[in-house]
Amino acid sequence: MQPSQLSSGDVIADRRADYARMLAEGGDAEAAAELMEQALDLAPGWAAGWYRLATYREKAGKADAAVQAYRRTLDLDPEDIFGAGLKLALLGDAQTPARPSSRYVERLFDDYADRFETSLVEKLDYSAPEKLAALVASTGRHYRRAVDLGCGTGLLGPEIRSRVAQLEGFDLSQNMLAKAAEKHVYDHLAQADLSLASQASGIFSGGGRQRADLVTAADVLMYLGNLESVLAIVDDLAAPGADFAFSVEDGGEGNGFHLAPSLRYAHTQTYVEGLAAAHGLEILDLVKTTIRKDGGKPVSGILFLTRKTL
Repeated sequence: MQPSQLSSGDVIADRRADYARMLAEGGDAEAAAELMEQALDLAPGWAAGWYRLATYREKAGKADAAVQAYRRTLDLDPEDIFGAGLKLALLGDAQTPARPSSRYVERLFDDYADRFETSLVEKLDYSAPEKLAALVASTGRHYRRAVDLGCGTGLLGPEIRSRVAQLEGFDLSQNMLAKAAEKHVYDHLAQADLSLASQASGIFSGGGRQRADLVTAADVLMYLGNLESVLAIVDDLAAPGADFAFSVEDGGEGNGFHLAPSLRYAHTQTYVEGLAAAHGLEILDLVKTTIRKDGGKPVSGILFLTRKTL
């Protein structure tokens, strides 16, 4: 049985899990948890079921019991495709990881691809691509080759295409890449993992070092905590004098990053500025703005336009 399998493999367990979901959707998380426990008595090795139980317990205000279920999820699913490790960190049972599991991020966006643009643009007022594109346009430059890191379904590509001769896009999710391909905007699309070391990331599988004079990363760095790996990739990818435009969720005061309840990371301005300086990036412009809504509330972000000086 795959740990992500939505079915437990037991008909009665599945039926009880379905009833539990209906109870949870109706607002009775405690009853949902009790019924989910019965399902797991029949299918104790069902990782997805333990994760669902953990979420019901958490909604019912039973944090300690939720922690136990999240731990069980991780025991059954060491690759952590459900993000149980992030949940444990938010509940104070584990240190905040430097980055989430790549398998978690990949599964999240593979599952999200079909409804991504409808959810983000129409429901959450997502505005990072056009705002980041406006920063790029402010340079007045036209670019020989741009590389869009974490391109997703390709929302940024059409915004910058008129300024770019060749446009590459990379993403961890194959389903998101398929959606980006439908736009016929990118000259090259491929899978890559920004959490890995530069040469293992996949960014250089079809192209050489220092090939880009523009690198972009719209709304992707919030799915990484420590940004050292991304900056190392940009360092290898960008030619001297290249521009790097990117967005982060605003982490407020201090020098670092934190994990938000949304399971995304927020980075402070000081942290990003320090990394930029260490990697030879001069900050040309910085804009603090709302980049989307979450639960009906605005999410603050910081847009950076930087140039490689080394």
